[in-house]
Amino acid sequence: MRFLYKFFFNLAGWKINGDIPRNLNHYIIIAAPHSSNWDFMVGLATRSILRLKANFLGKKELFMFPFGILFRKLGGFPVDRKNPGTLIDDVVHLYKTQPYFVLALAPEGTRKHVDKWKTGFYKIALKANVPIVMAGLDYGSKTVFFSAPFTPCGDLKLDATHINSFYAPLKGKTRNTAPVMLD
Repeated sequence: MRFLYKFFFNLAGWKINGDIPRNLNHYIIIAAPHSSNWDFMVGLATRSILRLKANFLGKKELFMFPFGILFRKLGGFPVDRKNPGTLIDDVVHLYKTQPYFVLALAPEGTRKHVDKWKTGFYKIALKANVPIVMAGLDYGSKTVFFSAPFTPCGDLKLDATHINSFYAPLKGKTRNTAPVMLD
């Protein structure tokens, strides 16, 4: 499968700049901008090429039969977005109990335009004490960029400045990224 992903990735002109942290067993990847269904395919190809074992969250409706079988096999966890309740604690529990757990998610929480990001990724990183790796999908240059891991300091405004500087130059398939939410 990796060969096919790599073949089509290269055929479409995509490239990867940076890498995942090979020395860490726990971290969270935030991937943005998320503006198209194609982002998922670019993400799957990138994950396969880098040999990254990563999990993701998706709206529970995607996990209904028959597609639910595929999404779970790909590392997906269904989320009830209307009743998020204990989601952060549930994910933190996975970090605490699994010897290897990497979660990749889109902080916008949707492909639609949003004025600000959801901060669940930030709360998870703080509560689980795991670093954040930023992954940027730039359709302008057809490049997936990876940052070095950084540990959030707990000051959302300061960390948001760092995150915004990484994503500011990137162009999504249908729009640019939204700013990080400042509480």
